[in-house]
Amino acid sequence: MFAVLKTGGKQYKVQSGDVLRVEKLAAIAGQKIQFNDVLMLGGDTVTVGAPLVAGAGVQAEVIDQIKGVKTINFVKRRRKHSSKRTKGHRQKLTLVRITDILASGADKSGVDAAVGAGSVGSVALAAIDANTPAANKDQKRSAAPKAAATKAAPKTAAAKAAPKAAGGDDLTAITGVGPAAAKKLVEAGIATFADLAKVDVATFESVKVKPEWVAQAADLAK
Repeated sequence: MFAVLKTGGKQYKVQSGDVLRVEKLAAIAGQKIQFNDVLMLGGDTVTVGAPLVAGAGVQAEVIDQIKGVKTINFVKRRRKHSSKRTKGHRQKLTLVRITDILASGADKSGVDAAVGAGSVGSVALAAIDANTPAANKDQKRSAAPKAAATKAAPKTAAAKAAPKAAGGDDLTAITGVGPAAAKKLVEAGIATFADLAKVDVATFESVKVKPEWVAQAADLAK
């Protein structure tokens, strides 16, 4: 007994045990599926659908998700310099093995219908692919910036809350002096604007001090 089924816009004549490459289906390896678009049944008697054979179905087992042979598309336009393009493409396919041909009762078999990845079944395929290593890798990549931001936040807060000497001034009010530089100045004995205003940039070696810091400190100390 044979059947002519339709899937992915193509027609296939199949028998039990045949292995087919069909347009990608929303299914995983080992899953049993059923093609309900049967155009004709053949054997002792021939039944032709109008356009489909009512109640007929072809059941199959998914072997693997594969890719077809790579095709090269080369386009070049005459009389146009450097106007050419080369593109390669490998069609996504599903490898299935036909297990059974049902002349009737396919609608009550309980087997999931074969659905192309480009239709409603793409949602199911996305849910299946979410458990693959590649999908997990993408999730880790998307989560990495969030984790980095979370780790960086406490460090920034701690830096902003840099301690200053008792009775000293907030040296970070000077343009160019951050929490780290203010901490070094305090450790060098410079805790106030007045102390910084007295620094001789040429001779002071405890920490690097810029001339503009001294000028700003002098203005703020007034």
